Amino acid sequence: MSTPTLPGTVADTTILLRRNLTHLLRSPDSVIMALALPIALMLLFVYVFGGAIDTGTDYLNYVVPGIILLCAAFGAATTAVSVCSDMTEGIVDRFRTLDIARSAFLTGHVLASVARNLITAALVIAVAVVMGFRPTADPVRWVATFALLALFLVALSYLSTALGLIARNPEAASGFTFVIMFVPYVSSAFVPAETMPTWLQGFAENQPVTPVIETVRGLLTGTEIGSNAWLAVAWCAGIAIVGFVWANVLYRRRLTR
Repeated sequence: MSTPTLPGTVADTTILLRRNLTHLLRSPDSVIMALALPIALMLLFVYVFGGAIDTGTDYLNYVVPGIILLCAAFGAATTAVSVCSDMTEGIVDRFRTLDIARSAFLTGHVLASVARNLITAALVIAVAVVMGFRPTADPVRWVATFALLALFLVALSYLSTALGLIARNPEAASGFTFVIMFVPYVSSAFVPAETMPTWLQGFAENQPVTPVIETVRGLLTGTEIGSNAWLAVAWCAGIAIVGFVWANVLYRRRLTR
């Protein structure tokens, strides 16, 4: 691998992005899972649990932002498995013999994750609207919503990429991402944080996912956002920087072995 000019890096990244998206389309079980899981979760929480949960508002309007973020976390976490598979199956050794940008491999995986999960988020919102979800967002707030989701996905995808690089096999990579997929459950995704036990409430209110959910909820349904917007951006930017640096350091070490 080489360090070409910026146009060359963009071209290499585009090629690897297309490769990752093509692999996804050739794996129908993965596509079905990515599309079915968020819909199944939304149906479960709204129609099975929703009648017993009091959030002070229509539960469907409350839970949709949480479902979007939960599925985004799940989708981004699968990036670890994809990266680990590439590292263990020998394709990276082939890339090393080609004149392509070293950063294109990681960036291609991250961008594929962002694209895939933004489409899933749009699908979740569309199904929610059919179920009765009525967002009040104007065009500017819709753009802000998807921009924040994209930043959230970039952050989790780079973190998952790093976890995929330290895993010895895809099964281990899947296990490493358990925390990423679990954290949204202990947030304000499904119930207000103040309804939780005191010892758990502090964590739910001060972890990265809650301000992102509250910001998305405010943008889509008009609830109070307050300081959650800048907290959400700060958390996402911080995680993205850590994940980016960590992933690139690990990748360079793997290439020099």
